[in-house]
Amino acid sequence: MGPYTIIATAAMGLEAIVAKEVKDLGYTDTTVENGRVIFKGDASAVSRANMWLRTADRIKILVGTFNATSFEELFEETKQLPWDQFIQRTDTFPVTGKSIKSKLYSVPDCQKIVKKAIVEKMKERHRVDWFDETGPEVKIEVAILKDQVSITIDTSGQALHKRGYRYLHNVAPLKETLAAAMIQLTNWHPDRPFADVFAGSGTLPIEAALIGQNIAPGTHRSFAFENWKWFDPAIQERTLEEAEDLARYDQPLDIIGTDLDPKMTELAKHNALEAGLGDLVTFKQMRATDFKPQKDFGVVVSNPPYGERMNEMKQVEQIYRDLGNTLRPYETWSVYMISSHPKFELLYGAKATKKRKLYNGTIKTNYYQFFGKRR
Repeated sequence: MGPYTIIATAAMGLEAIVAKEVKDLGYTDTTVENGRVIFKGDASAVSRANMWLRTADRIKILVGTFNATSFEELFEETKQLPWDQFIQRTDTFPVTGKSIKSKLYSVPDCQKIVKKAIVEKMKERHRVDWFDETGPEVKIEVAILKDQVSITIDTSGQALHKRGYRYLHNVAPLKETLAAAMIQLTNWHPDRPFADVFAGSGTLPIEAALIGQNIAPGTHRSFAFENWKWFDPAIQERTLEEAEDLARYDQPLDIIGTDLDPKMTELAKHNALEAGLGDLVTFKQMRATDFKPQKDFGVVVSNPPYGERMNEMKQVEQIYRDLGNTLRPYETWSVYMISSHPKFELLYGAKATKKRKLYNGTIKTNYYQFFGKRR
């Protein structure tokens, strides 16, 4: 079926990275907007985007767009959309919504109108008066921006950062999608050493290993579309076969993650095993200041503490000073640090080669990039 208009949603600041991933999959006709990348594709594109996009949040299919300034318009335009293509008679189809700068500002009312319109369309299609909604879930979202309505269905289910390997994590975990983006913004290659000196539950080293061996991030999880009767299961089987064929399991890796907390070290080891990486990633309990690389031309990528609470600030600032004193002497190593502290460079003791604004959840941060000497 298709072609569809597919939307890959993304965190602010990651749209260009998501767009590059989409193009690398072969879908070159892309449009980049705030928080999303739009492209065309068939059912195979939906499957492959869910399987391969490391930095996107969700993959949605656009059912339709139209202008609406009254509930009557919203109802009639929604009812005209081809819902029988996507919803079966027994499917469960909850409706969520959002509205920004629009005449139809009551989100609960908009959700009810859209739900009612779909039900009326399905009644006509199936000639029934009641829907049990006991089958697979098809999540629908109505989004209204300046009276422009977009209605989508979510094909992913759980957000794509939930790879399936991290059942347990630390209190403030780094999302896998952001970790993958941080790595893709570096000059690291799988034949070079990789280190994270604030590894926590191991997200950055694990994502680096998946990238290094070209293992698809969706390998260890399922997606909402797999339960839909109209979606041919052979498509997902082919996507899985492609992922297996393209993986480079024989690619040697030199990846280490360190953390001061021994509980975090054990947790990171557990997560690496769940990811199927076994002994490919090394985790050690040690201070960041004890990091002493034995090789040249490596890369450090870390998410150090930010000191969001005032009583932590002095301690965090000393960590940044010690970090600079530890890493600056290794001139061939490139260092990448994400932090919300406005004086990170001053405390670290060097001016970043590049800076990029990123959001770690709701926290506005800078991604500081210190390039080492080239080989």
